[in-house]
Amino acid sequence: MSPSMDQHTAGTDQQAMLDAHLQLSHHTLAYVKSLALKAALDLRIPDAIHLHGGSATLPQIVSEVTLLHPSKIPCLRRLMRALTLAGVFSVDDGGDEPVYGLTPASRLLIGSEMNVTPFLTLMLDTAFVSSFFDLGEWFRHESPDTSPWKMAHGRDIWDQTDDDARFGKLFGDGMVANSNFLMGIVVKECSSVFQGISSLVDVGGGLGGATQIIAKAFPHVECSVLDLPHVVARAPTNTNVKYVGGDMFESIPSANAVFVKSILHDWGDAECVKILKNCKKAVASQAGGRVIILDMVVGAGSSDKNQHAVETQVWFDLVMMTITGAERDEMEWKKIIFEAGFCHYKITAVLGVKSIIEAYP
Repeated sequence: MSPSMDQHTAGTDQQAMLDAHLQLSHHTLAYVKSLALKAALDLRIPDAIHLHGGSATLPQIVSEVTLLHPSKIPCLRRLMRALTLAGVFSVDDGGDEPVYGLTPASRLLIGSEMNVTPFLTLMLDTAFVSSFFDLGEWFRHESPDTSPWKMAHGRDIWDQTDDDARFGKLFGDGMVANSNFLMGIVVKECSSVFQGISSLVDVGGGLGGATQIIAKAFPHVECSVLDLPHVVARAPTNTNVKYVGGDMFESIPSANAVFVKSILHDWGDAECVKILKNCKKAVASQAGGRVIILDMVVGAGSSDKNQHAVETQVWFDLVMMTITGAERDEMEWKKIIFEAGFCHYKITAVLGVKSIIEAYP
């Protein structure tokens, strides 16, 4: 081999190592992007830009941000540079002062109806983030054992939601915001799922935010919510949705359709089969009975264009792993659906990282 060939090979190897180092550095620093977004949410920067008509300079942003000192403008410029690179905001550098604008992403951080800020704030809270700190140590323990969440906090997430007022409110607000965003799209883009039914039970539907959206969009459907008695006791009274206190592990009221939104991913396979068996009993005697599951199906509808969706699903699966839940792929869904006694199912992947699964008895 000639010296020039040796040099070329060495140069190629060195470049490969540099590329590998860059890849590892990029992944290692990914948490900085997340926490930079958290800072923008904490400072209400999207609202500050919105108050100036959707575009604002740094001094204008500072004028709207409570307690942010003008001396921090240079640091804020660096934060905004990172967030514009991430696509959270846009920037126009054509004038004397950069002008920052809202993008489709940051428009979801303002207003009321489609605002997902409470959900993102929940996911970026110390309680969620710190549950990953000792994940490596958790893998050294024999299963079944305590969850990473319980290792970090001394109690499971549901006890923390009940006992910690701050976290309980954060959790509730986050779930409501995410539900409102998603259900607004569901009733428009997936309306066929609700056609031909006259009654629906929302299992684990909380205070009925999702059910109220369904009831408003389909007024001919008699809608009810099943949740634990202490949850139902706090339900609103000025609504056309009926609330039923009960336990989904015991029984579910009969209806044409049972709606299960973001519930099954909280549980292991055995618990899911038990819930689904009760769902099947609730719809088995009804004409056209079905169970409508709104949850993630990892890899559903995947393509090169939505690789970010699959990555997001996989990251969510690790989040659910910290609280003993799971995001499932189609084969995993098929296993629990058929084990619960259903004859067939259909997956509609039209909701970003979420899908609708219709299971038929």
